[in-house]
Amino acid sequence: MSEPLVSVVVPNYNYARALKLCLTALRAQTHPNLEIIVVDDCSTDDSVAVAESFGVRVVSTPANGGPAVARNLGAAHARGEILFFVDSDVAAKPDAVANAVELLRTRPELGAVCGNYDPVPLIRDSLVEEYRCLQQSYWLIADEGRIYTLYTALLAMRAEVFAEVGPFNPRLRETENADYGLRLAQRYEILLTPALRGVHDHDHDLRELVRKAFTRAMLHIPMYANKPDFPGGLSSGPRAWGSVAALLTVLTLVLPIVFGPIWALVPLGVFAVYLGCDWPMYRFVARLRSPIFLVYFVAMHLFLNLVMATAAAVGVLRVLFSRRFRRLYDRPAEVG
Repeated sequence: MSEPLVSVVVPNYNYARALKLCLTALRAQTHPNLEIIVVDDCSTDDSVAVAESFGVRVVSTPANGGPAVARNLGAAHARGEILFFVDSDVAAKPDAVANAVELLRTRPELGAVCGNYDPVPLIRDSLVEEYRCLQQSYWLIADEGRIYTLYTALLAMRAEVFAEVGPFNPRLRETENADYGLRLAQRYEILLTPALRGVHDHDHDLRELVRKAFTRAMLHIPMYANKPDFPGGLSSGPRAWGSVAALLTVLTLVLPIVFGPIWALVPLGVFAVYLGCDWPMYRFVARLRSPIFLVYFVAMHLFLNLVMATAAAVGVLRVLFSRRFRRLYDRPAEVG
């Protein structure tokens, strides 16, 4: 049986350093029939020069439009039977494409297959990145199997399915994956599998991590409000309650100050509940890292949960008072 042509689409914006590692990994894929398309979203670094040095096809967006626009443009230029989207800050394992092809070939009910990352960053240059990599790796391990959203950093799907479902919503920059996953899951199964594996260069800057976490948490609120069948939110299990427990932990710290030391039992109890929400993740981290790092990890995760709780509150207010925000996921006609 001839091997299908796989079009690997790499959206990129100012990731020249990681892009070199991403393309090196793609050149090492065991699947023999690849075309690689780098879609540069108006980078201001030397990303285009890096891509051209590998001899891959490079196309550019007319203006910076975000990853949804870049992926759509790459898919429009693709000739392959299968589309394999890989973010420019991810180095795919050598068998990632071959495994995706085999899954899509043997399981026609699958609309897409998504992958996970190693618990160690691609470029190790900050503790923030070490935290984020472990957290994301564990959450994806916990979600393995059939899912109802989409993880786009490592994503494969048949080109005919992409044409059927339509492109990513170009109006969305941070939550286009969730929107697309909901649309796709209405027609096909989506599989999150360790058969697709990579190494991810997560954000190493705390401000950027906070910006993304806040924005994504806030932008999910109108989806929960308007799409009752959208998975996630407080209905998705103990992990989702972590942000609520983190916020209550901080808010109840005032009790022993106002009413006396005995009331310190309340924030301590709430904090214990908070730890319980993600206890399997903390055990995962403890197996891989030192006790000192585990303390740092717990503190960082508490902080990030506070960010997301605040973002969710802001999102609820915007849903209540902004019609435009409520209709954020009303797709334009060209999205299909």
